[in-house]
Amino acid sequence: MASQAQKPLCEACRVAVNYVASYELNINDVYFTMTCYYDEESDAPVYVPFFQDQAEVKRAHAKQFIKYLKERQSKICLPVTKRPDIEYWGTDLQAIVIALEMEKELHKHLQELKSLASKNSETDLLEFLKKFLVKQKRNIKYLEYQHSYQKELERLTAEEGTSEEPAEASGRGLTSERKTASPPLL
Repeated sequence: MASQAQKPLCEACRVAVNYVASYELNINDVYFTMTCYYDEESDAPVYVPFFQDQAEVKRAHAKQFIKYLKERQSKICLPVTKRPDIEYWGTDLQAIVIALEMEKELHKHLQELKSLASKNSETDLLEFLKKFLVKQKRNIKYLEYQHSYQKELERLTAEEGTSEEPAEASGRGLTSERKTASPPLL
C-alpha cells in the first residue's frame, strides 16, 4: 500500500478528488455566509454554532484532499462549483434545508469517489475516504433532526394562531426555554 501512495492517482480519481476538494470549499463558503447572516441577529438559532464549526471543518477537509493529491503526485486543478445563489437565508427551516441538501450532495460525491476508487483498485484512497464518509453521515443525521425540529416549531406556532412575522414564526421569536430543546452539537 505504501508504494500505491507514492504513485499518481488514476486520472478519473484525480479529477473526482479535485471536485470533492472544490465542493468542500464551496460548502465552507456557504456555511460562512450563513454564519455572517445570523451574526447580525441577537437571537440566533441554536444550530448556528454547527454552521460556524462546519465552515472551519469543510475548509480543513478541502486542505486534506489537496494534501492527499500532492502526496499522490497528482495535479491539483480545482473546478469552480456554484454555490446557492442566495443572499437572504429565509426562515430557520429554509437555512437548514439548504445545509442538508449540501451535505447530502457532498455525501453523494464522496460515495461516487469511493466507487471510482474501488473500481480502479485505489486502496489507499479508499482508506483515506473512510473518515469523511463517517463524518458526512453524522452531519446529515444532525441536520435531519434539526429539520424535523424546526418543522415541528413552525407547526406549533401555526397552531397557536399567532399573527407574528414569518421570521418569528420560524422559531426565532420563541423563548429561550423552547429554543434550547434541541440536542447538543455532534
